[in-house]
Amino acid sequence: MITRQELKKLQSLTQIPALSILLPTHRTSPDNKQDPILVKNLVDEAKRRLSEEFSKREIEPLFDRLDSLVAEIDYPYTLDGLALYVGPDIAKLYNLPFSVQARVVIDKTFATRDLVYGLHREQPYWLLLLSQGSTRLISATGETLEEIRDQNFPLEMTGPGATAPLPFDADTSYLDDRIRRFFQQVDNALGEYIDIDDSSPLIVGGVVRQISFFQEVSQYTSAIVGTLTGNFDKTSLSELIPQVLPIMHSVRQTQKTEALQALDAAVSAQKVISTLGEVWRLAQEGRGKLLLVDKNYHVPAVLSENGDLILVENIGGTEVIDDAVDEIIEVVLAKGGRVALVEEDSLNDYQKIALILRY
Repeated sequence: MITRQELKKLQSLTQIPALSILLPTHRTSPDNKQDPILVKNLVDEAKRRLSEEFSKREIEPLFDRLDSLVAEIDYPYTLDGLALYVGPDIAKLYNLPFSVQARVVIDKTFATRDLVYGLHREQPYWLLLLSQGSTRLISATGETLEEIRDQNFPLEMTGPGATAPLPFDADTSYLDDRIRRFFQQVDNALGEYIDIDDSSPLIVGGVVRQISFFQEVSQYTSAIVGTLTGNFDKTSLSELIPQVLPIMHSVRQTQKTEALQALDAAVSAQKVISTLGEVWRLAQEGRGKLLLVDKNYHVPAVLSENGDLILVENIGGTEVIDDAVDEIIEVVLAKGGRVALVEEDSLNDYQKIALILRY
């Protein structure tokens, strides 16, 4: 799975040519029998287009990287989508827990809009299961949960009250303080995975007393969107899914509602633009606070000599931006703005795209 941190890094890269291949895949047989065929067809299309647009010297190393990347695909264990990114200095393959539209994009930056949408629709989140015996951290997107097992997690409390007996004169406040210190250690370890300004939601599980202690010492309380009460030391990932999905469904609905409400408020304040060219220009100036985009809106374009965005009929050619909307999304994010990809028809009054301005 791709994390927000990896996505940001991918969006920051400029590669010429930057090849992106995206496609839906299937988790089960017999549907997944068709996946290798679709991969081959898209790879053939990518090679044909690259051969038409670049010299043999430029593309031969890229073809080698692409072939090696395709060889890494483990078809029996794919999820709902695949994203392949290949450039002169990079070759990355991501299994996606959400479906994406099959397409080949050749540009100077990688096509990440489908990933942005997927990470908004099936928003990545963290599940922290507190326990003095074994605190667990789980990375999740939608119904796909993956437990972190490394040098940091699972994390066990050691010392008096855990792996050693309490002092004979210790009272309950002594043990409570030991537990708080352990959860402070957990909180510090969490910093290896979650940025303090990251918008990824956090669900915390454990007995009520443990959750209370963690909230007292944590720097991530503002990220907590829900709690699960109980002992989860031996709970399987599949057993956790039905418990966390209602929480995340509520989070997603709230985010969409808030984005559309923000749009209405910005219209009243005359801080909204909704033509593609103006959105591009003001996004470049760093004035974009929140970009709302119809999830199915894709358009090719070229840049004029003075940097204006001009729509064209077809993709292809080194001067054509295969998906101008993807470029706008990346610019808004790079300038510190936010993006909300909304359901089809939600932005019919705004030409399928709207940018809320900072000023």
